[in-house]
Amino acid sequence: MNYSKINTITGWLCFSIAAITYILTLDQSVSFWDCGEFIASAFRMQVVHQPGAPIVSMIQRLFSTLALGDKNMIAYFMNVSSALASAGTILFLFWTITALAKKTIIKKAEEITSAKIISIIGAGLVGALAYAFSDSFWFSAVEAEVYAMSSLCTAIVFWGILKWESIANELKADRWLLFVAYIMGLSIGVHLLNLLAIPALIFVYYFKKNPNPNWKSILKVFMISILALAFVQFGIIQYMISFAANFDYFFVNTIGLGFGSGILFFSTLVIGALVYGVLYSIRKHKKGLNLIMLFTTLLIFGYSSFAVLIIRAHAKPNLNNTDPENAFNFLSYVNRSQYGDRPLLYGENYNSEKIDIKETGKLYRKGKDKYESAGTKSEYVFADKTLAPRMYSDKEEHINFYKNYMGFDDAHQPTISR
Repeated sequence: MNYSKINTITGWLCFSIAAITYILTLDQSVSFWDCGEFIASAFRMQVVHQPGAPIVSMIQRLFSTLALGDKNMIAYFMNVSSALASAGTILFLFWTITALAKKTIIKKAEEITSAKIISIIGAGLVGALAYAFSDSFWFSAVEAEVYAMSSLCTAIVFWGILKWESIANELKADRWLLFVAYIMGLSIGVHLLNLLAIPALIFVYYFKKNPNPNWKSILKVFMISILALAFVQFGIIQYMISFAANFDYFFVNTIGLGFGSGILFFSTLVIGALVYGVLYSIRKHKKGLNLIMLFTTLLIFGYSSFAVLIIRAHAKPNLNNTDPENAFNFLSYVNRSQYGDRPLLYGENYNSEKIDIKETGKLYRKGKDKYESAGTKSEYVFADKTLAPRMYSDKEEHINFYKNYMGFDDAHQPTISR
């Protein structure tokens, strides 16, 4: 038997071990925290808390049909979906480890011996099963939460990256990068954690195309990877919706057209720009641009799963967080506006003096014929700020903890160093 067959069979063996383990130890009903919300939302296809998980809801709804009408078993079968997703994560983790081990052990044009096959497969078994039985992963594998499916998406994405890397010089290798783009787009409808694979994708691509890198180029690629992550996180997920909302406001309140007309126009512009970009890259033989345009197109196509939330919001289900039936409500939904902001790179400390309040934006709601004002967004202006503040909460219990833990007095102003 050759290496490929052994690798495939052993991978599915890991899947079976994990799946059986998780199903045998499965929560029989609803677990704590968000599981009840996800189960109730999936069963009636309702709108979960921000920023949404439409792919999770659709998959869990599908598994709920296995209960065959027995409502006491609905939660159980939704938990099964997490168990199988987690087992799938172990499967792709095994193949990822063996791909890396093979690349490390087997040199170019070197024959794969039985001893090396045992070493590679053994590395995959130890790594995959160790993760399968780790506490945190096992815990999420037996309940109806988003993390099991999020882990599966991340595992598939990284496996896809390595799949491309192994055949990068072949004619149709880039189809694996496009596969990765689509899975990433779908994963937005599961959990945003998967987007952290974008820098890894860019670095794997760079090192494959540049066998002799230097520190200057590595630093440049690092900055590009961060910008790419920011483009997806903010440009596609948030600002694209923001532009659509503003277009709709203009078309409805200024021109006098119906609700959704601005969104339709903006969608036509985006689709037209993507189609033009793809065709232009083909005509001009710009392979890099073509790959970027197709990657963006498939990522947005996967992101379109959020249309389910808008459709279901119009049905007015009992659980309908933010009621994202129109552009501005949906923008608030994906922006997670209800959670507020926290200073990450630059901002105030817990004892920074508040000297003013400034308006940061306007709020709108859907009226009878137009969008109506629903107030304004505002934030405090502080007398002093610092880089990377980590003690910013002005809640009394947090302030007391900061002071006691760090030994600060009332006059001390925290800085980036202390």
